[in-house]
Amino acid sequence: MAGAPTAEAGGASGLVYKRLLLKLSGEALMGKAGFGIDMDVVERLAQDIAEAVAAGVEIAVVVGGGNIFRGLAGAAKGMERATADYMGMLATVMNALALENALERAKVPARALSAIPMPTVCESYVRPKALRHMEEGRVVVFAAGTGNPFFTTDTAATLRAIEMDCQAVAKATQVDGVYDSDPRKNAGAKRFDRLSYAEVLARDLKVMDGAAIALARDNGLPVIVFSIEEPGNLLKVLRGEGRATVIE
Repeated sequence: MAGAPTAEAGGASGLVYKRLLLKLSGEALMGKAGFGIDMDVVERLAQDIAEAVAAGVEIAVVVGGGNIFRGLAGAAKGMERATADYMGMLATVMNALALENALERAKVPARALSAIPMPTVCESYVRPKALRHMEEGRVVVFAAGTGNPFFTTDTAATLRAIEMDCQAVAKATQVDGVYDSDPRKNAGAKRFDRLSYAEVLARDLKVMDGAAIALARDNGLPVIVFSIEEPGNLLKVLRGEGRATVIE
């Protein structure tokens, strides 16, 4: 896969990226609450995605499930790891359905696709079908991670971005890029504008797990880390204007 296109590649629309995989954590969907789904927040995120779609971007989304259940936390409390991970995957399906509903309310056609077949709830993930949805202007929301335990939703996001021929994966966080420590706890944390995959792995920066970064590196997939807290920031990132850290 080629690296990030230049600004000129965006043409009249000014878009740097025209097909993007957006990674949303489960925590992003719960807002200020300590648990569950805040539909006001989900609807705001849907509006951000709607703006990007209106600008001509094809978007796929991978959602996490940490606002409902986190597999590693369950395993740490004595639950068998594979079982805990499957429970976390089911949590992502709930989040995907909430986002799909919010997108439809925002007049954006959307489809939730699950890596774990559950036909009475949503479509199963099949790559040609997902590509067709994107080509026809629908936002595809991927649920249930890769469908396998022991893999994070970060790895699922990187995998789906490659499968969907996306130009980059954008990881939405609560801070405006990658820092060498948590800037919410350390006022002296150093922020990076650009990083190589090797630097992320060597410094053990906690932006994505190592498997996700290695997969992005091996396929030449840029990773953009930006804040989702500011409304409209997604479109800024797509135009190369937003404050973000680019890993490539």
